[in-house]
Formats: sequence, C-alpha cells, structure tokens
Amino acid sequence: MSTGKESLSNVHSSVQTANKTGWRKILAFIGPAYLVSVGYMDPGNWATDIAGGSAFGYSLIWVLLASNLIALLLQSLSARLGIVRGLDLAQASKNTYPRVVNFFLYLLAQLAIIACDLAEIIGMAIGLQLLFDLPLIWGVSLTITDTLLMLFLMNKGMRKLELFIVSMIFIVGLSFLVEMFIVQPDVIEVAKGFVPGNLSGNALYIAIGIIGATVMPHNLYLHSSLVQTRQIVRTHEGIKTAIKFNFFDTVIALNLAFLVNAAILILAASAFYKNGYFEIAEIQDAYKLLEHIFGRTAPVLFAVALIAAGQSSTITGTLAGQIIMEGHINLRVEPWLRRLLTRVLAIVPAVFTILYYGEDGLGKLIILSQVVLSLQLGFAVIPLIHFTSDKKKMGKFAIGKWAKLGAWASAVVIVGLNGKLVYEQIFSWISESSGGTLIWIYALVIPVVLGIVSLLLYVFLRPLLFKHKDNPIFIPHGIATVINNLDAIQYNHIGIAIDFSKNDSNTIRHGIMQGGDKALYTLIHVVETAGAQYNGVEVMDHETQSDVDNINQYVIAMQKMGYNANAKVGFGMAAKSISKIVIEEKIEFVVMGSHGHKALKDLIFGTTVNKVRHMIDVPVLVVKPLR
Repeated sequence: MSTGKESLSNVHSSVQTANKTGWRKILAFIGPAYLVSVGYMDPGNWATDIAGGSAFGYSLIWVLLASNLIALLLQSLSARLGIVRGLDLAQASKNTYPRVVNFFLYLLAQLAIIACDLAEIIGMAIGLQLLFDLPLIWGVSLTITDTLLMLFLMNKGMRKLELFIVSMIFIVGLSFLVEMFIVQPDVIEVAKGFVPGNLSGNALYIAIGIIGATVMPHNLYLHSSLVQTRQIVRTHEGIKTAIKFNFFDTVIALNLAFLVNAAILILAASAFYKNGYFEIAEIQDAYKLLEHIFGRTAPVLFAVALIAAGQSSTITGTLAGQIIMEGHINLRVEPWLRRLLTRVLAIVPAVFTILYYGEDGLGKLIILSQVVLSLQLGFAVIPLIHFTSDKKKMGKFAIGKWAKLGAWASAVVIVGLNGKLVYEQIFSWISESSGGTLIWIYALVIPVVLGIVSLLLYVFLRPLLFKHKDNPIFIPHGIATVINNLDAIQYNHIGIAIDFSKNDSNTIRHGIMQGGDKALYTLIHVVETAGAQYNGVEVMDHETQSDVDNINQYVIAMQKMGYNANAKVGFGMAAKSISKIVIEEKIEFVVMGSHGHKALKDLIFGTTVNKVRHMIDVPVLVVKPLR
C-alpha cells in the first residue's frame, strides 16, 4: 500500500507480480522500459538521425549502435537502483549531496526535460502541418492541450498508461517497417555503417546530438521510479527475479527503439544522401522529398509516426518532471500544473524561433535541444554509477567490476565528447568575435562553463571522498512517533456541509457518528449563484429562499430525532464561505461530502474539499458519495 512517500506514490506497487508464472510473470514486469523507450524515438531523434543520414549517409549507424549499448547498460543500472534500494535516482541524490547541490541538479534536470519537450512540441506541430496544412505557430500553440490527455491517462492507472504508450510505439514501428520496403536501402552499405570512424566538426556535433537524443538523462530518473510500480517480494530471490525480468523488458524495448532510430537514419541516407541532398536537417524538407521521390504513401506514414512519437514522449516527460521535482527538492504540485508549466517553458523558445527566425529555424532548434540533453547526461550518469556500485547500500546486488568498467567508460565517452564540443564551440566564438561580444564571452559564458565543470567534479568526487556519509532518507511528512494510548475524542460542535443531493443523508449520518447525541450540529450550505457572489447576505433570489427552506427542514428533522441542530447559510465561493462559518462558529470537526468528480471535472469545477482543508485547522472527514 502506498504511503505517499514513495516515488510516483499514486502508482507505487500498483501492479501485482506475485503468484504468477511463465508468460504471465513476464507480462507483469513488461511496461516500464517501454515508457522509457519512447524517449529514444521522439522527434529529437528524428531530427538528429535525418541530419546524420542526409549529411553522412550510413556512416553514423555505429554511433546509434554505441548509443544504444550505452543506454542498455545505464537503463539497467537505473532499474537496479529502483528495485534494490526502493529509491529513484533523484531521491538517492538527495540523500547523498547537500541541498544546494541538489537544487542545481534539479535545475539541470528540469532544463533537460524542457529541451526534450521542446523537440516534442516542434515535432508534433510539424506533423500536424504536414497532415493538415496547419501553420506551425498554431500547431505549437495546440500542443498545450495534451495536458488534458496526460491527466486523463494518469487517472486511469499505470497499466492503461503503458497500453497507450505501447500502442503509439506500435504505430511508429509499423510506419517505418513499411517505409523500409518503400525506400529499399543498400544492405551492404548499411552493414559498412556499423564500422566506427573518426568524428570531427559537424559530424561530431550531430553525433553528440544522437547520443543526447538516445541516452536521455531524464530517462534514467524515470526508469528508476517506474520499476517500483511493480509489487515484488522484498527477499533476495524476489529482488533477483525482479532485476532479471526488468532486464528482459529493457533489452527488448530499447532494441526496438534502436531499430526505429536506425530506420530513420537509413531512410534519410537512402532517400536523400544517395540522391545528392546532403543538408536535409529539416523534418519538413524530409517529408517533401519523400513525396517527391516515393509518392504520397511514404510521407503520410512519416507524419503519422511523428505525431505518435511526440504524443507518447510528452507523457513520459511529465512523469520524469514529477520524479525530479519531488526527489531533488521535495516540491509536490499537481501533475497537470507541472505539465502545463513545463510545456509553457518549452513553447516560448519555439514561438520565439518561428517569429524571429522563421519556420526554417525549428530544425536547428531541435538538434540544439538534443545537444543540451547530452550536456546534462554526466550529472545523471555519474551519480547513478556511484549509487549502484555501493556495496554497503546495494549489498549483493551492487554491480560487478565489468559492469562498473563499462559504465565508467560510457561516462568518460559522454563527458569527453561533450567537453570537446564545448571547447570547440567556445574557441570558435572567441576567434570569430571582437569588442563587446568578446567581453560577454569572457564575463559570462566562460564563468558559467567553469561553474558547471566544478559541479560535475563535485558530483564525481563527493561519494569517493565521503563514502557512506549519506544523509538519512528524507521523509516528507516526518517520522512516525510511538503511540502510547488512543483515548476517544469527544467533539462538542460538528459542522456538516450539505448540497441538497441524494448524498446528504449519508453525510449527516457520518457526522452524527462522530458526536452522538451530545454534540451540537451546524448544517452548512453555501449559495453560489452569481447574485450571491456579488451581493452576499443581501441576496434573496428564488434559489436562496429555496435553500434556506430546505436546510431548515433538515434541522427540524434532526431535532425531532433528538439531536441539537441549527443551520448556517453562506454566500459566494463555497470553500471560502464554509471556512468562514467554521472559524466564526468555533466548529471543532467538519464533515463534507465528496462530489465524486474525476480528472477533467476536477479541473473545471475545482475541489472544494481540498481548499477547505487548507483554510481551516480542524479535522475534516470526507464522505464519498453513495453508488
């Protein structure tokens, strides 16, 4: 049972895995890696793969393969951390690093999510334009509405969410399977692309973009949390089984993602590079050329897959945002609000680019977003390796020397390539700039880079220099105290909020259960008409008169049954009026009926119960409506 303190507490341990064997056991664990894998085939991957395939043919396939192998290793470490320690990567970081460091780690991780979301916004907007000829500025604006879809799916439970994601992956995979039959790539040339080659200049930039688009930092946070949605037996054998089945899940899901990415790069190489189109970095150009070369079917499949990839990625980005926010800085807000905030922060640069640089600048913006993702990778990868290598915390499940060697080699490659890119970029800026621009580079850019490098060194060195000095796990609501006795509490004045629905009798019954025949009961109703909101107690419209008569009938009925009851009518906003009456009447206990709204209705009508709970300092009993 979830206590609200775990990672993604609303779905923690919500999927049963016990008492299942064979295929049922495998199917019970399948899911988390598929949610993670959508980040490996989102519009950001499309942009980097298309740019790489059109500019360098099949020669960068080996970068894709290397990125996928690194991703397999790191995602399996992420899953291991979540299964063994029951912590996600952000929570483990909070227990290891000081608060100020966690704050900066949160900012960098949030920046990565915004960069990822930026690619999804642009990708979906481009997909809508390609299919329906919708202007990009409108498409970008429309993407804000997917917050409602995310809210709906999260209220349906983890399995329904996973089913939606898998269906989106199926659409993307099927689309590119058909595309491969249409373009008919050169198999021998494709095989040669798996041979590693030298990287420099634009090839290095695109290669780093591919790494950033493939090994996404927020996916490491996400996977370490999603594996905890499976309810496992916390024994050595139970944990070992969970690690094994989650590894199968990871291998299958990420290899499918690799095939999709390879298909995109091969498509670009076969359609554009071989036909002399060497600079097709724009998704729109790829769509038009596909139509020009292969007819209408190929580009339609391309656009449908693009929308499906963007829509599925935006869901997982929201979950990752929740994990890093709660884990690093212990800030909890409603998922729809966090989704809306992240989406708005991503929409702003997209709209700015369209307005000032035109639609042609969006392709470059997508690739830049993937490079930003790659630059943030070290801050997620290095702590992850430290945590899963710690034999004191991981016990027998700490990673072995070969896995550790591979993980650190991956980290060196990622950080080294990023360092090379940053050095080349700054050197290029200095050589091309003069006067005021050069001053800004020395005064702002270089200090920021040095600060980020210092933070990365600290993240690497602290677990080595201060081994096993972790802070205790932070529990948001405190630590349970010892219970000595539980004497009954007698409430002398109980408030009961009513709304003249079929649930009133049930709400009143629960109120009487708290105070018996000794308490005073104040029935509370709020008139919420427009007149009541503006005129308050001076309003006496038909609804107000009717409500006063009805509440008095409740009072008379209770008095006939031997209970001491009276009535109070409020005017205007329900939560504010109820809270005012509770305070003025010195009510000790409040009983309220839940309206039973879910998801969209809560967003539209609001949640009076939650607002009242935060406005008063007396206990509140919420009574669910009768079915």
